[in-house]
Amino acid sequence: MAMINVSSLSSFSQETENKKTSHAVAVSSISIGVTVQDKKGRYINDLTKEDFSIYENNEKRDLTYFSHDFRAPLSLTVLLDVSGSMALQDKLKESKESIKYLVTFLLDLDDEFSLLIFADGEVEVAMNFSNNKNYFLTVLEKIKAYGQTALNDAVTVTPEFADKGNNEKRAILLITDGIENDSQYSHYQAVEIARRVDIPIFTIGYKIPLSDQYLQKYKHSPSLTSFGIVYSLERFSRATGGKAFFINQAEELKTALREIKKELSYQYILGYTSYRNQENEYREIKVITSKKKYKVRTREGYYSGEKKSP
Repeated sequence: MAMINVSSLSSFSQETENKKTSHAVAVSSISIGVTVQDKKGRYINDLTKEDFSIYENNEKRDLTYFSHDFRAPLSLTVLLDVSGSMALQDKLKESKESIKYLVTFLLDLDDEFSLLIFADGEVEVAMNFSNNKNYFLTVLEKIKAYGQTALNDAVTVTPEFADKGNNEKRAILLITDGIENDSQYSHYQAVEIARRVDIPIFTIGYKIPLSDQYLQKYKHSPSLTSFGIVYSLERFSRATGGKAFFINQAEELKTALREIKKELSYQYILGYTSYRNQENEYREIKVITSKKKYKVRTREGYYSGEKKSP
C-alpha cells in the first residue's frame, strides 16, 4: 500500500497547497457543490439555474454552469481511523461493517471509491479509486487497529488525493472517534488546507468518549475534550460543505450512510466565473435561492492565489 509518512507530510502538504492554489490562479471558473433542504430537512430536487444566486465576497456573480443529475456517478474517498482507540468498544469492527454495507448496497455500479486509513502519523492508500467492490471488501477485511491518531494530518492530505476522482461529484467520508494525539498540524491548519479543494467532508464521529477523565491518557493538546472533538469534526464538515454525524450505535452508522448517499444524489453542481488574482485572498461564497425559506449548504469559500502553509 502507498504510504504518506509524518516525516514527509510538510512537503506533501506544501505541494498540495501549491497545486490547488495555482489551479485557482490558472483558471477563472469556480465550481461548487450545493445542497438545498426545506425547514423539515427534506431535499429539494426541482430547482433550476434561475433559482440560484451566487455571491463572492458579497458581490453577485453570474452563474455559468448548472448540473443536477440524481444518477450522476460519485467518486467517494473513505478515510478510516484505524488507531488503537478504535479497537475499543468494537468501534473499528462496526465501522468496517458499515462501510461494507455502504459499498455493497448503497453505491451504484458507476460509482468509484477509494480507501485511506490512518494511524501512527501515517496515511495509507489501502485502495485507489476503483469500482471493484469485491477487492475493496477484501482489503477492508484485513485492516487492523494500531498506534496513535494523527487526525489533523490525515484531513490535511486527503482532499488532494480525493480530487483525483474521475467523477464530477466527489466527497470524503471520514469515520473516527475523534481522538487526536499525534498530528504535526493543528486543527486550524487542517481546515485551512482542506477548504482549498472543492470536496465536502462528511464526518461520522463514532462513540466519541464523553468522559474527559478517560481522555486524559490520550492528551496531546488542551482541545482534546469531548466538546473539542465535536467542534473539530463539525468544523471539518462545515468549512467544506459537508455534514457531521455523531453516533453511538452500530445501526445508526447505516442510517447516517444512507443519509450521506441521499444527500450527494440530490446535490446541485454550480459554476461561476471570477477574476484572477496572483495575491492570496480568501473569498467567501454565499448561495441563496429564490425561495428564501430553503436552507442552502455549500463550502464556505476558497483561496484565489498562492499561500504558504498556515
